[in-house]
Amino acid sequence: MISKLLESLYTKVFINIIVENLQTVVYIEICSSKRVEQSLHRSFETTSINAKMYEFINTYYKTSPFCYISILDKSSLQGAIPTCSASEMSKYCDINSSEYKCYSKDWAFYTSEYDLEAIKHDYKSIGVDFIFSPFAMLANFFKDKIDTTLSIFVLLEDNGISFTIFENTKLLYGEYLSMQRSKNSEDILMDSSLDDDDYEIEGIDLEEITIEDESSGFDDFTNIEDLDDGDGIDEFSESVEFEEEDKAEGSISDSGFNEDYQRFTLIQSALNTFYKDPKYKSQFIETIYVADGVGVSNDLKSYLEEEIFLSVFVRKIDLGGALCDMAKAEI
Repeated sequence: MISKLLESLYTKVFINIIVENLQTVVYIEICSSKRVEQSLHRSFETTSINAKMYEFINTYYKTSPFCYISILDKSSLQGAIPTCSASEMSKYCDINSSEYKCYSKDWAFYTSEYDLEAIKHDYKSIGVDFIFSPFAMLANFFKDKIDTTLSIFVLLEDNGISFTIFENTKLLYGEYLSMQRSKNSEDILMDSSLDDDDYEIEGIDLEEITIEDESSGFDDFTNIEDLDDGDGIDEFSESVEFEEEDKAEGSISDSGFNEDYQRFTLIQSALNTFYKDPKYKSQFIETIYVADGVGVSNDLKSYLEEEIFLSVFVRKIDLGGALCDMAKAEI
């Protein structure tokens, strides 16, 4: 009773952190019991917390005893698997070095224990209340479509892609596709081609590094089941899916063009794995839904339509706002 009274006297402050390749975006909402009183985005030229970012967050943190800090999991060693049975999970991931949460009785998302602890350590000066999985965010965002269709669903971030295939709420396949890992692979291939002694590349074997560490629990890696996604998902239209400047000829830089092609090749590779790997019950996929958190050009849509013959639907997502919605539902 006293707690409820205190909540009515103070605003709630939601601080949401999205780490990108070269910067960090902080989205803040200040909410009364009835509405959002203030919201703002601020970008910082750092991928970890620095003095300016700390000062900015602390300014809002100390305004209310009801303050919640959330961060989107940035681990490259995360994914989603089509089971919630501990005895079956080892077929899909190394559960000895991972923490997982069941989203439903049929599927789970997981991440690296080591990376979770690294996040907590990096942000210990402010503390982190929730570390959310992008796979949970994706499932929330496309909930209506996931519940009723057989399709690919992807969430695009600056540094990665959460790739899933669902059939009527059941996860068939999930994989996190790291943009940075893909770039590093390309760099290795380019460096190898400069070998003076041998200009013929027979193949490069890249081994993933598995980091094992003991962790003291996984309470912050939140499982969200009941949060509604945005209304109006059925009203997709070609006219609103892309900004006019995205359509303008020459409006996309070479780097943007290259990144969209890189995203396309990662999606294509993941789809091929789904079709060929006997662990998965593959079915022919005709549709892909894209949650665009970076502002891709029309080129990505064209690649997917022309090269893989998919029907493509794109909807923009504010990652900070979506993270905030998950925190609100959790508390």
